[in-house]
Amino acid sequence: MGSEEEAPTAGRRGRSPSIYEVAAAAGVAPSTVSRALSRPGRVSFRTAEHVREVAARLGYRTDLRNRRIEGEPTSMLAMVVADITNPVFFGMIRGAERTAVHAGYTMVLVETQESEEFERGLLARVLPLVDGAILTSSRLSDSAIRSVAKATPLVVLNRLVDQVPSVASDNVRAVKKAVEHLVEAGHRSLSYLAGPDASWANGMRWRGLLEAAHELDIKVRQIGPLVPTMAGGRQAATAWLASPTTGVVAYNDLVAIGFIQGVQQAGLGVPGDVSVVGFDNIRDAELVQPALTTIATPLVSLGSAAVNHLLATSRVSTSRYSSFVLPARLVLRSSTGPVGG
Repeated sequence: MGSEEEAPTAGRRGRSPSIYEVAAAAGVAPSTVSRALSRPGRVSFRTAEHVREVAARLGYRTDLRNRRIEGEPTSMLAMVVADITNPVFFGMIRGAERTAVHAGYTMVLVETQESEEFERGLLARVLPLVDGAILTSSRLSDSAIRSVAKATPLVVLNRLVDQVPSVASDNVRAVKKAVEHLVEAGHRSLSYLAGPDASWANGMRWRGLLEAAHELDIKVRQIGPLVPTMAGGRQAATAWLASPTTGVVAYNDLVAIGFIQGVQQAGLGVPGDVSVVGFDNIRDAELVQPALTTIATPLVSLGSAAVNHLLATSRVSTSRYSSFVLPARLVLRSSTGPVGG
């Protein structure tokens, strides 16, 4: 025996009704249905209750992919990072997540495992489900990122890409500060422990080192590319021992810490035999022995700025291609000193 209040034909066929069908049945606009189901605080309590009752009666399912196809927001943002085990991302994630929650969004974290191919596949699966994305230290080419940005609201973090909203720290100026510090301590020959070739930040840091070397008339050479881990730093120590320089600037703190371990295992001292500067100022930088001189980037602020920029670009087209560069500072600790000191 049938019920007195049957679902509409769409429901009987096994297809979830669309947002437009729910709106028609509830006597409201589709945008009101979207707000009532995803952000109920933006409509009156009575309207939200009414829309939810109608949606439940019709069997409306808020499938994320369908909602994106129909133009509805999912209230979800994706943060894509290269390596979830790298401490440099912890602060960025914290800043981004707090800002997203404050704005009424849920942050989804995705790891690409430092692989361009893996990143492409993940983006194809994840982007249809979210309202926007933050690509953090992406390994994609600039042209590939621009293609993605045409289809999905996007901000690039820790990198600047032409014609795509971007947020980064001032890598070139920061490295110059580190080199100036080493030169003031008497160092005239430096090694740069390079990160991945696909890393934009790596290129900028090497550029800063070359510019500083030219301005200060010192010698620099590059060791790498290296995996941006402590293991990569220990590998760099082996190469450095074959032809030492008095100073070293590392791609990041993990590489710097691994390098220090490697030279100490070889019986050399830091900073007595070599001064070492890292990059990022992760928590472990002040815990190792000797404590690491490093370039501190505003990690939490970078993550927060990326979310704010993403939300702004989705609302105001005039800010679509703007970029923000945040300053970094040199933190002096015990891993640097005068030559032969």
